[in-house]
Amino acid sequence: MKKYTFLFLSLVFIITGCSGSKSVTMNNDNTSKTPFVWEGANVYFLLTDRFYNGDKSNDLNFNRTKTPGKLRGFEGGDIIGITKKIESGYFEKLGINAIWLTPIVEQIHDGVDEGTGLSYGFHGYWARDWTALDPNFGTKEDLAKMVKKAHEKGIRIILDGVINHTGPVTPEDPVWPSDWVRTGVVCDYKSFDNTTMCTLVDNLPDVKTESTQNVELPPFLVEKWKKEDRYEKEIASLDEFFKRTGYPRSPKYYIIKWLTDYIVEFGVDGYRGDTVKHTDEKVWADFKKECDYAFETWKKHHPLEVLDQNSFYTIAEVYGYGISGGQDYDFGDKKVNYFQNGFNSMINFEFKWNAGQSDYEALFSKYSNHLNNDLKGYSVLNYVSSHDDGQPFDANRVKGFEAGTKLLLSSGMSQVYYGDESNRSLVIEGTQGDATLRSNMNWDDIQNNPDTQRMLSHWQKLGQFRRNHPAVGAGVHTQLSSQPYLFSRTYSKGSFSDKVLIGLDLPEGHKELSVYSLFENGTKLRDGFSNQETKVVDGKIIIDSEFGIVLLEKI
Repeated sequence: MKKYTFLFLSLVFIITGCSGSKSVTMNNDNTSKTPFVWEGANVYFLLTDRFYNGDKSNDLNFNRTKTPGKLRGFEGGDIIGITKKIESGYFEKLGINAIWLTPIVEQIHDGVDEGTGLSYGFHGYWARDWTALDPNFGTKEDLAKMVKKAHEKGIRIILDGVINHTGPVTPEDPVWPSDWVRTGVVCDYKSFDNTTMCTLVDNLPDVKTESTQNVELPPFLVEKWKKEDRYEKEIASLDEFFKRTGYPRSPKYYIIKWLTDYIVEFGVDGYRGDTVKHTDEKVWADFKKECDYAFETWKKHHPLEVLDQNSFYTIAEVYGYGISGGQDYDFGDKKVNYFQNGFNSMINFEFKWNAGQSDYEALFSKYSNHLNNDLKGYSVLNYVSSHDDGQPFDANRVKGFEAGTKLLLSSGMSQVYYGDESNRSLVIEGTQGDATLRSNMNWDDIQNNPDTQRMLSHWQKLGQFRRNHPAVGAGVHTQLSSQPYLFSRTYSKGSFSDKVLIGLDLPEGHKELSVYSLFENGTKLRDGFSNQETKVVDGKIIIDSEFGIVLLEKI
């Protein structure tokens, strides 16, 4: 691959809109003409506590006053903060059309020492009560407003669902009953059973998701609900759920019910399943069934708020899964197809390696081939950095332009981890473990640092094209020329069709490029990067700009 520099990277996008209708442009006024396609969505993943503090009055709850390890306590980010950034247009400018936020249910009240200093449940994965929001994150009124504001801008909301485990046990947080959880066996990952029927780590009680035994609610939860004057309401709702479904009152079905209530009440659009491979796969098939029912119920009661006819969307975190494995994940003694057990997409842990080892064509053709053949009808969620991956594509944040180009131009779903677009540091002095990946969003740099602003602009323009043109993420990739490197992406569904011509490694300044018969002579195009207009003459277009990037679309 040629040495990558920002100045010499060039991209050419040439876009057609629906046949017989006005073409789609980068103007936000026209994005509604583009169908939302989950398989090519541009997803923003954020830690609720670390993104933006919109309400400082909720920063301290449940007497969480102990001194935590660095970046292992609550920092103040909340749902109101996310809403404020939605309202400000931050996500729209970045081309985001789905936001995935870490779990927001009530966390354990105390903290635990994991050998890295005291840790509180700021990350959201240590549930204490699935039916309540943690006040550090906000209220259900805050959540309702966030979903509403996101939907108004065509942005979907993905919640994060944990069924595999409860939060750790502390002096303030009792262990759940023994017919709910196991605490004695730590996973060794050498077989299916020793991955699914075991605890991930010491003091992280594992929900007995394989159980079909009827169990009673934990006494501490009953006492809590009574103190909050909602016990009768919760019991009536549970009775209704189990009567409708006929499920046994086993642990997994309680949690499935509690998680899908957020769909019925708020109209969220998707769930990311946490630690999926640590439960029997049938758990997630049942989960998806109830998600679908909940989503249709919400649509029926909110007909004027329905965005489109897309079904509820689910994404699996099966640690270690990669696109090269096709539909299966191999435990060694058993292979499991999670796509056929409740999931539309899976997080692709392989992408960062492919991006680091492959040139553009090898990367792009590999992903298009998999997604249009053995994974057709499904998708994968690609990422370059994440909240618990200690080996990201660009740990030292020196390849941000390349990272954005490869991520946002690859087939599949793209996961922009908060701060990817702004070079938020992933190396924080004084932290231990994954805390270094979870620093506060660098809003000051975005406001004041010209280098950060240039990086952000790069991700914004690529992201907007990805959002506005499903061909980029969900289309079929075809190489047209190796020198100059040009390729097309094509996508069609129903009456909508989208064609994209992209070029990389072109010179800055004068650029004369063939449109490969995709446009007739006389067709007017616009470069979204320099805002220049051009016209097809003799099958070619000319752009002369100071930038190394050209984004062309039909006017």
